[in-house]
Amino acid sequence: MGKEESFTRIIKENEGVIFKITTIYTQNGQDQKDLYQEIVYQLWKSFDSFRNESKISTWMYRIALNTAIGQLKKGKKHSTTTGIDQVVLRQTENYDPEFENRLKMVYEHIHELNILEKGLILLLLEGKKYQEIAEITGLSETNVGTRISRIKQKLKSRILKK
Repeated sequence: MGKEESFTRIIKENEGVIFKITTIYTQNGQDQKDLYQEIVYQLWKSFDSFRNESKISTWMYRIALNTAIGQLKKGKKHSTTTGIDQVVLRQTENYDPEFENRLKMVYEHIHELNILEKGLILLLLEGKKYQEIAEITGLSETNVGTRISRIKQKLKSRILKK
């Protein structure tokens, strides 16, 4: 299999990673599409440098988060949040409006977090262990644990205020 086919396969298998990051770090559909394309471009540019020293998803998260944060810091995107209405929520046969309302509230509070906090909580919600989050973000594992603990407290206090 050639380089292009391998890259395309990896993107298709892991496009959820990119979608989640673009959803958290943009406000509208056009910005999301632009960021998605920029992330894929950055992944392509870095594809030859991937050395299989970590999981492919770890490598992708690192590049995608760095790209999203870089775009925000450069001021190319004016917004850093997304309304929950723009997030695709899968409805199942067991649709629970109360659960959906609570989920909407949690995402609204997540969107109020700073850039790094959003990335950390996204990775935690993805089920990543502190060690993998540390690899993705470049923080120490202890620092990841401390920051996530503070983020949880911040979210809890904001949610309880409402």
